[in-house]
Amino acid sequence: MVARKEIEVRFSEVDSMGIVWHGAYAKYFEDAREEFGKQYNLGYQRIFSEGFYAPLVKLDFNYKKPLVHGDKVIVEITYIPTDAAKICFEYQLLSPKDNSLIATGSSIQVFLDKKYVLVWNSPTFYLNWKKDNGIV
Repeated sequence: MVARKEIEVRFSEVDSMGIVWHGAYAKYFEDAREEFGKQYNLGYQRIFSEGFYAPLVKLDFNYKKPLVHGDKVIVEITYIPTDAAKICFEYQLLSPKDNSLIATGSSIQVFLDKKYVLVWNSPTFYLNWKKDNGIV
């Protein structure tokens, strides 16, 4: 399962060297997770309405080429199936000009209940979501 989102680099995202500050990549990945959630009905509001939170516990970046103000970038997010009670994604940032690789990364989210207690088994709604999407 893959989703894509095009983003234009804003001035507020570049550092004093004129390149995108490394922290902005976390926002780009977040934008991709939100897009994935919209397309596949696994957004934060759905998770919350089911009685859970899904905080990030791991976020990795690998930078290949710099981005500068005004550049456009395609963020591609891929769902990575796992049997664990986690939501795992991999990311690729691609140039829409030549499809060159700008950055890669990954993220892991876990489930907490509304009392902020770690949930060790996948919630029923998540198991059903996986089944409905052919992930078993």
